Amino acid sequence: MYLTDHQARQLADVMATLAEPLDEAEIRSRLGMQMMALLGAQHYASFVWNPESGAFGRCVHLNMDPANLLHYEHYFQYRDPITPAMQQHRSAVRASDVLPRDTLLRSEFFNDFLAKDGLHWGVNLYAWDGDANIGDMRIWRDRRRPDFGAEELALLDLVRPAFVAALKRSRRHAAPVTAVREQALALLSGRERDVAQLVCCGLTDKEIARRLGISLTTVRTHVGHAFEKLGVDNRIRLAQRLRP
Repeated sequence: MYLTDHQARQLADVMATLAEPLDEAEIRSRLGMQMMALLGAQHYASFVWNPESGAFGRCVHLNMDPANLLHYEHYFQYRDPITPAMQQHRSAVRASDVLPRDTLLRSEFFNDFLAKDGLHWGVNLYAWDGDANIGDMRIWRDRRRPDFGAEELALLDLVRPAFVAALKRSRRHAAPVTAVREQALALLSGRERDVAQLVCCGLTDKEIARRLGISLTTVRTHVGHAFEKLGVDNRIRLAQRLRP
């Protein structure tokens, strides 16, 4: 594989991040900006698979609408024509490898989810610890760029072992914190979780109301219920309780 000097520096930054003692969410978040730069992409999301619920959650993202991603978690992931097939791969895989492009473009998933954020060409990498899927990277280009090629797939596969090792290492140190967060989320209703997660993203009540299509009064009611259930009295402490 030939790398330009610029790509070599970017790859070195990726490997340096994966060698640091970071928590799981920070690993996935930092990698987003670095991998977009390395692969010439514009959008990034990373989820963690929950085998008990059979769903993806704990999203970190760049250049994507938080409300649109919540819609994915609550609706579109159960109608997703590409991700279940991509998740079976142990190496980097493109959306175009698992579903013909024309079929994807006609789907509800593309027109009502992907296209809303300008996502057109995607490549995913899944981190596997034995039979357990412990995290992923979903990297997308907009319509102005071509599909990912063999070189980009090779770069992702080069990063994969270090990505898996970093996530495994972070999980050994973060299991108690993760359990506390999951217990906190379990106290909230579905809509309270939606609102609380957008609060954690830094959105105002007005912005949350607009994105979720509910009234400002309803948003404030859900925020108040979340404060009460989690024993906090401001938005900063709410974010601390729910931080991945």
